[in-house]
Amino acid sequence: MPEHVAIIMDGNGRWARQRGLPRSAGHRAGAKSVRAVVEESLRCGVGVLTLFAFSSENWRRPPSEVNVLMELFMSTLQAEVKRLVEHDVRLRIIGDMSAFSPRLQGQFMDAQRATEHNSRLILQVAANYGGRWDITQATRAIAVEVAEGRMRVDDIDETAISARLSFPDAPDPDLFIRTGGEKRISNFLLWQSAYAELYFSDLMWPEFDTDAFNAALSDFARRQRRFGLTGEQIASRVAT
Repeated sequence: MPEHVAIIMDGNGRWARQRGLPRSAGHRAGAKSVRAVVEESLRCGVGVLTLFAFSSENWRRPPSEVNVLMELFMSTLQAEVKRLVEHDVRLRIIGDMSAFSPRLQGQFMDAQRATEHNSRLILQVAANYGGRWDITQATRAIAVEVAEGRMRVDDIDETAISARLSFPDAPDPDLFIRTGGEKRISNFLLWQSAYAELYFSDLMWPEFDTDAFNAALSDFARRQRRFGLTGEQIASRVAT
């Protein structure tokens, strides 16, 4: 069972278009899939679930669609916080919050505070997030520390960078899922997904239910993760 699952929830708009519905209908339908995956993660014992809800590039979409997404954020937070508390789920928002309205930022903060002591599952929602942004803000923080004499250049290594990324206290993703049939990672968790197992589903996100999620988990369980070693080395470690 993967300790950390990351998901690009793609295909909401295409799902709606195929049914002659506005794109907003796809985003609303996708919220049901979020609930199903969270509940199944709890049942299976996944420790961290990270969902790509809104990328830093999504601001380029039509204003009407962006407005619907913002409204959906607010309404979903209001509706789901109590459920997250009841199920011992900790909510964490990752990304550049400064671009959101003060009202939405306040809701993000309130929801995180309400769930901060929960420990059964960490649910990370990436909003206005980009992998390049994440690495940039980490290296900028290091540059400031070096300039102020609190860090030496020789101290900069992978550990130093990882410690300044969006979730330094959580493990890197083991399983990276993308729905919607596209086969790319779209600037999501670039650093953290260096050794993640990639799984691409042709299902649109509103179609991605409990069975589809379990199919991804089963596929992961059949893979051999080598981290640069040979298959023979892995087999000998298992044998001992």
